[in-house]
Amino acid sequence: MSMSNKTIKGFSKLNKKRKIEWIAENFHEDPDSIIELLASFWHPDESQQKILDGFSENTISNFAMPYCIAPNFIINKKAYTIPMVIEESSVVAAASAAAKFWMKRGGFRATVINTLKVGQIHLTCDQDENEIRKFFEENKHKFKSSCKELLKNMESRGGGIKNIGLVIFKEENEYFQIRMAFETCDSMGANFINSVLECYAKEFIDTHIKVYGEKSRLQIIMCILSNYTPECLVRSEVCCPIEELGEVADLTALQFAYKFKKAVRIAEIDPYRATTHNKGIYNGIDAVVLATGNDFRAIEACGHTYACRDGHYRSLSHCTIEEGIFKFWLEIPMALGTVGGLTNLHPLARISLEILENPSSRELMMITASVGLAQNFAALKSLISTGIQKGHMKMHLSNVLHQLKATEQEFMLAMDHFRDKIISHKAVRDFLNKLRIDPSKGSVD
Repeated sequence: MSMSNKTIKGFSKLNKKRKIEWIAENFHEDPDSIIELLASFWHPDESQQKILDGFSENTISNFAMPYCIAPNFIINKKAYTIPMVIEESSVVAAASAAAKFWMKRGGFRATVINTLKVGQIHLTCDQDENEIRKFFEENKHKFKSSCKELLKNMESRGGGIKNIGLVIFKEENEYFQIRMAFETCDSMGANFINSVLECYAKEFIDTHIKVYGEKSRLQIIMCILSNYTPECLVRSEVCCPIEELGEVADLTALQFAYKFKKAVRIAEIDPYRATTHNKGIYNGIDAVVLATGNDFRAIEACGHTYACRDGHYRSLSHCTIEEGIFKFWLEIPMALGTVGGLTNLHPLARISLEILENPSSRELMMITASVGLAQNFAALKSLISTGIQKGHMKMHLSNVLHQLKATEQEFMLAMDHFRDKIISHKAVRDFLNKLRIDPSKGSVD
C-alpha cells in the first residue's frame, strides 16, 4: 500500500458512507467486512445515531463500552445504585463488594467542602508591577460590569464570579494573569467560564489602551478555564471500630487494620506506588464520570495535580487508627455537572442520572468520590490478603474463554479446571483443544 493512499484532503467534507469506504479500502484487506462491522455498531434508531455523530468530528461508528451497575452503596444514609462505564473486568465487582462490606458498617459519609472553579486570563505587559496592580485594582469591577449579560442567568441561580485577583509570576518577565473563581451551580460551566473570561479580557485591554494610549503594550495571550480546581473539593470516608472489620482471609481484624494502614502509608511516601494506588481510585471515579456524561480527562488531570500539590506525588486517600477506630478517607477535587453538555444529550447519561435519582452536582460529587474510595478499599483489601491476581485472573480467564469462543459447557469446565491453576492464554487454549478432541472426558488434567 503506497503512502499516498494513506493521506487524504478534505476528509471531513466527505459524507459518512464515503469516510467509511475510504478507511475500508485503504486500511483493511477485506473492505466489505470492515464496512459491515462498523455499521453493526450504529444505533438502530437513526435519530439517536445523529445525536451520537454530532458529539465529535469524522464519526464513522460507535465504540461500545460495558454499561454496568454497582448496587448497595449507602452514602450519607441513602441507598444508591451506581451506573459505571468501564472495560476493566474486576472494577465493578470490586466496587460492589466494597459497597456491600461498608453497608453493614454505616456506609460512606461524604461532604462537599467547596465548589469553586478557576478561570485565567494570561497577559504580557512591560509596565512596572506596581503600576499594573494599581490599574487592575482601580478597574477590576468595571471590567466585571461589562460581562453582566453573560453573568445574569448564572447569578440568578446563585453562581457567577466569586473572586478576581491579579497574579504576578517572577519566573517569567512581563507575564501576569488575572485569576477568577467561579461558581457554576449544577453545570460544569466550561463554556460559561471561557465566555466570561474573553469578555472580561476585551474590556481590560480596551480600558488599558484608553488610559495609556500609545504607551499601552498590553497583549492577551489566552483566556481559558483551568482544569485544576483545588477549591472544588469533596471528601468521602468510612470508619468503624477495628473489631467490626472482622477476619479477612487469614488476617485478624487488628492485623488487617494495621496492614491496610501501612499499605496506604507506602502510597503516601512512594510515588511509584502512589501512581498505581491513585489509578485504582480513578478506576471507580472515571467509570461514574463516563456514565454521567462528564469529562473524565479533566477530572483525572485535576486529581493528579492535586496529588502532588506539595511537590511530591502522593496517595489521594489516607488511613488512621486512633482509639480503636479504623478510618479511611479521601479528599479530592472534582468539577462535575448534572446539566448541560453530554449530561443532557447522551441518552445513557440521562438514564444514569435517573438511576441516581437526578442528583445535584454536589450530590454527584459525593457519589463519585465514594465510588473511588470503595474501589481503593477493595483493591487494598485484596492486595494485603489474598493478593490482587486471584480476582484479576478469574476475570482474565473469562475474557480468554470468550476470545477463544468457548461454549457454555466449555466455559463451566474451564472455570472448574483453572480454579487452582496458573492461567495463561496458552494454557486455556491447550485445555480447550484437548477438551474438543475428547469431550466425553468432561475434564482434562
